[in-house]
Amino acid sequence: MPSTRWDRDQVAKLVDHTLLKPEATTEQVIAVVAEAAELGVAAACVSPSMVALATSAAAIPIAAVVGFPSGKHLPEVKAAEAALAVAAGAAEIDMVIDVGAAVAGDFAAVTADIAAVRAAVPQSVLKVILESAALLELAGDTTLVAACRAAEDAGADFVKTSTGFHPSGGASVHAVTLMADTVGGRLGVKASGGIRSAGDALAMLDAGATRLGLSGTRAVLDGLG
Repeated sequence: MPSTRWDRDQVAKLVDHTLLKPEATTEQVIAVVAEAAELGVAAACVSPSMVALATSAAAIPIAAVVGFPSGKHLPEVKAAEAALAVAAGAAEIDMVIDVGAAVAGDFAAVTADIAAVRAAVPQSVLKVILESAALLELAGDTTLVAACRAAEDAGADFVKTSTGFHPSGGASVHAVTLMADTVGGRLGVKASGGIRSAGDALAMLDAGATRLGLSGTRAVLDGLG
């Protein structure tokens, strides 16, 4: 059973309130950012093209995704996308690794990819999306551990489970536990993808998550009373 040591305000402060649907409109982004400010979350997470709009909508930190959702962009493209997002007002960057490179065991390429983005936005919070469900399904625990180590070696601030768009699935307690054990508190751990209830959120936090990516934030927080 998840613990009851987390209250609504504590959980809210660990949430990235997220809208990344490709069909998202300007009105929806404005509404999500306003809701994020109302709920008192850590940040609102939007697509790069929506960062300038989001930063003008409310005084709340904005996170932007990079190389999203496939991770198959060239490192130079991810770096440029991150720099443009920060120039537009993003305080945090959530980048997707090349999952295929990790599955193939090419962690030199994974590390270089992350390092390129790190160099482009040296002052910003950098979260590295590993697609943990895919790595676990296709290559097992050791590959997820190695991906976490690559992110740490490249200067990331967080490792993150998922985009929420991969068919293998989103966050799991097993993945979060493994990631948290690997980074040992030196990096944050963001659980994202498929977290739809208060119970889901508490399970991820109890497993070691220090940030949550949620699209249904209000429903999760309402479940905490």
